[in-house]
Amino acid sequence: MARRPDEYDTIGVGYARARRPDPRIAAQIDQALGPARSVLNVGAGTGSYEAGGRRVVAVEPSALMLAQRPRQAAPAVRARAEALPVRDGAFDAGLVVLSLHHWTDPWAGLAELRRVTRRQVVLTFEPDAYEGFWLIDDYLPSIVDLPAARPPAVAAIAAALGGARVVDVPVPHDCVDGFLWAWWRRPAAYLDPHVRAAISAIAQLPQPVVAHAMERLAADLASGRWHERHGHLLDRTEIDSGFRLVITG
Repeated sequence: MARRPDEYDTIGVGYARARRPDPRIAAQIDQALGPARSVLNVGAGTGSYEAGGRRVVAVEPSALMLAQRPRQAAPAVRARAEALPVRDGAFDAGLVVLSLHHWTDPWAGLAELRRVTRRQVVLTFEPDAYEGFWLIDDYLPSIVDLPAARPPAVAAIAAALGGARVVDVPVPHDCVDGFLWAWWRRPAAYLDPHVRAAISAIAQLPQPVVAHAMERLAADLASGRWHERHGHLLDRTEIDSGFRLVITG
């Protein structure tokens, strides 16, 4: 099943409310961008992690996501990663933040990114990142069957970019960017439909399946079963969710 470049026109409602940049992740991205003065943010969504102090242009295929960008966000164009409307070498750096797994053709998109930028910074996750996550193992195992659940391996991405270094990006226990892993130590957050709406992997599932899973999660929280199985997580301040920064240059 191919990814659809317009899927966020369906699942992106209310995205901007819950998907705010986490300052610790933002700091790692900013460091990875190094001295770049101009940045092309590909798959930019509502504008998170568009580093200040640089000239940023955003590329995003979803009209719904573009409509949610704040007025102060970087200028944006509606286009796909696989066909960037940009001349060769136009930007110092290209930035991709957790969007590559939604691209129709990741390899074509990475080739385009290399064409138009001199340095690339890609935040992605390892294909096995979902393994061992209690939310998926215990409640929503069908997430692993989604087309976007298996992005290219980080090593393969680095090779496609002509060689790159890889940096781990841990998810803090109080992460403010509401992606799938953000609430790993705050299980009750997944019961909030607004939180779930901003998590693409959950938003793409049949909602009766999600509703049933959340009923079970609520019951397990009320009975103490969740804490019996996963209470050890409450002593941790961060977790390795498989997030990686792939950095060239």
